[in-house]
Amino acid sequence: MSALAASVPTVTQARAFRAVLRRDLFVTWSELPVFLAQVILQPLFLLFVFGKVLGALGYTRGGYSHLLFPGLLALTAVITGMQTLAFPLVVEFGWTKEIEDRLLAPMATGLVAAEKVLFATMRAIVATALMIPVGILVLGSIPWRWSGVPLLVLILVLGSLLGAGLGLVMGTLVVPQRINIVFSLVFTPLLFTGCSQYPWPSLSRLEWFQIVTAANPMTYVSEAMRAALVPRVAHIEPWVCLLVLAGALTVLMAIGVRGFYRRAID
Repeated sequence: MSALAASVPTVTQARAFRAVLRRDLFVTWSELPVFLAQVILQPLFLLFVFGKVLGALGYTRGGYSHLLFPGLLALTAVITGMQTLAFPLVVEFGWTKEIEDRLLAPMATGLVAAEKVLFATMRAIVATALMIPVGILVLGSIPWRWSGVPLLVLILVLGSLLGAGLGLVMGTLVVPQRINIVFSLVFTPLLFTGCSQYPWPSLSRLEWFQIVTAANPMTYVSEAMRAALVPRVAHIEPWVCLLVLAGALTVLMAIGVRGFYRRAID
C-alpha cells in the first residue's frame, strides 16, 4: 500500500488528506454535545472542587486557583489529545477495521497517521481553549497576561501534540483487550505527577517525588503554562520546558509512527 501511495501525485494525496480530516471534523461537529461532555467535565469538576469549593472552605490559600488554572489547561490539552487518538485507533485496528478504508485512500500510510495526529491535536486545542471561558465562569476571573499569550499558544500546541503522540503510541502498541487497563495505568500518573495541581519547584522538600514528576512530560506543559500566565509563581524556565517537550515529541512520534506502520502492514 505504501508503494502504491508513493506513486500517487502529491496534489491527489493532499486532497485525500484534507477530505479525511474534513470528515473527522464533521463527525465531531455532529456529536458536539458528546465531545464537550467528554473533554470538559473532568477538568471542570477539578477546577470547581480544588479552585472554588476548597478555597471557600478555607482549605487552600488565597490565589491557589490562579496557580491551579494553568495546570488544568495543560491537563486538558494532554488528556484530550491522548483520548482522541488512543481509543479510536485501538478499535479501528482491532475490531471495526475502519482503518483499512483510510489505508486504501490515495495517500501514503504516513499521511494517514499524520491526519490522526493532526485531528487529535485540533480537538485538544479546542477543548483547552474552551476551558478559558469555563474558568472565568467558575472562578470569576483567571490569571491572564497578554504578553504571555505567544508562549501560551506555543505550549498549547505542543501540549496537544504531546497528548496525540501518547495516544498514537498507546493506540498502536496496546492490544484491544488491554487498552482500558493500560489507559488507567497511564492516566492516573499523568494526572497526579504532571504538576497540574502544584508547581514543580515547590516539591524541593520531597526530592524523590520531584524526580518522579520530572520524568512526566506533562510537567513541562504545566510549568510552561504557569510561566505564560503566572510568572510570579516559581516555575521551570520556559526554554527548558520547550527543549524537553521537543525531545519527548520526537521520541513519541518515532515510536508511534513505527507502530502505526507495523499495524498497517499486519
